[in-house]
Amino acid sequence: MRPSTTKLACAALLAALMAGCMATGGTRVSDNKNEKREDAARVRTELGERYMQQAKYELALENLQKALEYDPNYVDAHTVMAVLYERLGNTKEAGDHYARAADLAPKSGAANNNYGQFLCASGRFTEAQKYFSRAMEDPFYKTPDVLYTNAGMCLIDHDGSQVDQAETDFRKALEANPKNAAALYYMAKTLYAKNDYFRARAFIQRFEAVGHPSPDALLLARNIESKLGNTEGAREYAQRLHEQFPDSEQTHSLDNLTPASH
Repeated sequence: MRPSTTKLACAALLAALMAGCMATGGTRVSDNKNEKREDAARVRTELGERYMQQAKYELALENLQKALEYDPNYVDAHTVMAVLYERLGNTKEAGDHYARAADLAPKSGAANNNYGQFLCASGRFTEAQKYFSRAMEDPFYKTPDVLYTNAGMCLIDHDGSQVDQAETDFRKALEANPKNAAALYYMAKTLYAKNDYFRARAFIQRFEAVGHPSPDALLLARNIESKLGNTEGAREYAQRLHEQFPDSEQTHSLDNLTPASH
C-alpha cells in the first residue's frame, strides 16, 4: 500500500487507521528481518570465500551452508558454493549452484557468464552459448572483455565450424580491453585456423608484448612463421619452446616431426 493511500484510509475511520498502521509497521519489521538475514548471509559468504582461498575447504563449506540457511536466494553464496564444489571435484553440486545463481539473477552478466563457462567446460556447448548471450545483454557488466573471450574460446576450442563468430567475439573482447592476453592469443589462433597467417602473426606478436610465454603460444607462433615461409623465425620459436618448456606436450609434438619439418 502506498503512503498516500494509507493516510487516506487512516483519515477515514479509526479501524482503518489501526489496520493501516499495523500493516505498515509489520512491513518495516519484515524488511528489517530480511535485511538482517541478507547481511548475515553476506558475512558468511565472505568468510566462506576467505576460507576457500586458504584451502580450508571444510570451514568454507560450513560458512556457505550457513549463508544459504540465512538467505536461500543469496546469489553470491550460490556462486561461491559452486566454485568450492568445483575445487572439490563435485561437478554435480557445482552445476546446481551455478544454475541456481543464474536463475535468481537472470539479467546478471556475471551469473550467466559463470554458468556459461561451467557448461562449456562440461561439454554442453550449445547451452553455454545461450548463457553467454544472456550475459552480453547486461549493459553494466564490468568485464565484457572476459565474457566475450570466454564465449569465443568455447566456440574455437569445441566447434571449428564457427570460427567467424569466434573472431567476432574476440574482436569485441579486444575493443573492450586491447591488452586482454587470452583474447589476443585466441584471435591469432582463430585467424590461423582461417589461413590468415599475416594477421595471425600480428596478434601473436601483440600477445607476446602483454602476455607470459606459454607452450601453446610459442607453438602457434612457430607454426605461423612456418606457414609464412619464415624458416629462421620458425626455428627461433621452436628453440624457445625447447628451452623454456622442454617437457611440454607441445615440445614433444615438435620432436616427433621430421628434421626437415623443423
